[in-house]
Amino acid sequence: GDLAWAAGDARARGFLIGATAGRTTLNGEGLQHQDGHSHLLASAIPNMRAYDPAFAFEIAVLLQDGVRRMVEAHEDGLTYLTVGNENYRQPAMPDGEGVREGIVHGLYRFRSLAPEGANASTPRVHLLGSGAIMKQVLRAQEILAEHYDISADVYSATSYQQQFQAHEKTYEA
Repeated sequence: GDLAWAAGDARARGFLIGATAGRTTLNGEGLQHQDGHSHLLASAIPNMRAYDPAFAFEIAVLLQDGVRRMVEAHEDGLTYLTVGNENYRQPAMPDGEGVREGIVHGLYRFRSLAPEGANASTPRVHLLGSGAIMKQVLRAQEILAEHYDISADVYSATSYQQQFQAHEKTYEA
């Protein structure tokens, strides 16, 4: 933490990658692999943009944005990305307007699912997920549709910090 704050004070630019985040590693492999809090610590540093991506395409978009900020826009600051070590099938980036912007700004709709025969009166819920928990959020969406006839939109929250800051600016205006 002290080194990250020192890097901010020195106006450093770059990426910090928190591997095996979300406490996804088995006990006995070393405490350095049971990281459940570094994302929270990183989100408190004013010039660090903290992200918890769930999919490879999100990481790619965030890396592209970070490089653009550092190289083209000459912005000082660090981008912190938590990444996991679980192997799972990586989906394609959803089509649609605003997906890339949503990834960078911290929230976008990843997938909508409705039960067969759904209509305007079918109950609908919104589910949020990020990082290591996203697979379970997607499974919950399927269970709601298959067993309870509930439609659900799953939103990928790539950064609660960025979402909070965006809403904070809205409230100030």
